[in-house]
Amino acid sequence: MSSVTERIRQSLVSLHMARALETLDHILRKLEKGELSAIEAIDALLAEELTLREGRRIGVALRTARLMPIKTLESFDFSFQPSLDRNRIMALAELEFVRRAEVLHLLGPPGTGKSHLATAIGVAAVKAGRSVYRSTLVELIEALGKAEREGRLAEKLRFYSRASLLIVDEIGYLPITTGGANLFFQLVNARYEKGAMILTSNRGFAEWGDIFGDPVVATALLDRLLHHAVVVQIEGASYRLRNHADLIPEHTRAHATLTPPPPPKRRGRPPRMETLSHSMG
Repeated sequence: MSSVTERIRQSLVSLHMARALETLDHILRKLEKGELSAIEAIDALLAEELTLREGRRIGVALRTARLMPIKTLESFDFSFQPSLDRNRIMALAELEFVRRAEVLHLLGPPGTGKSHLATAIGVAAVKAGRSVYRSTLVELIEALGKAEREGRLAEKLRFYSRASLLIVDEIGYLPITTGGANLFFQLVNARYEKGAMILTSNRGFAEWGDIFGDPVVATALLDRLLHHAVVVQIEGASYRLRNHADLIPEHTRAHATLTPPPPPKRRGRPPRMETLSHSMG
């Protein structure tokens, strides 16, 4: 038995199965005591190794996707945003919109959980084996602008187009130049009907002309971003400022509804858009 065990040990070393090697003696003891059958022992050994490797894969993928620190739907405080449809959000985490290459818009005032939800759905996509990349809009445009100056724009657009899910956070927090808006349009156009996106914004679609400094470019963006879209609107107080509400000026406490405009008119098949509207008490 010892010679067989040693051969197994050497095989595990050669196969770089570190976790299986660590648990081999423990599993063999359970096998000898009759607590496991031979097939169960093999299954347990492989399960240990697979769990380790899957954990490593997920860890690397989360860092590559820029989804650190990790956020999950389980850690999201739905009780603080009680009219947000928890079941609908959990359904989105099943990733059908990713398979359909749709765009998920998360709209709401600062601090209402948009980035948390976007990151959490991104984490779910990574665990499901999907490729994900997250960036703020400003970071994205800066990277595209740098690539354009260096003559690598096409390469950079391909990089951002490879991910199954691209998360673009914080649209509307800072104004974008016309040149930056054109670069973002090129990316959106490259991913249109090919890859899913999650966009978070504290501004309604009617204000996108101001955000991007050009109503024409904003309209062209919305033409593509609303064609196959799901819109989740969150209204309510900031979770981060929940313990300091008395310090917030009165005029900023009431948040205007971020109502999306009608979908842009298109020739051919009609646009498909599912709007999830949530009003907070």
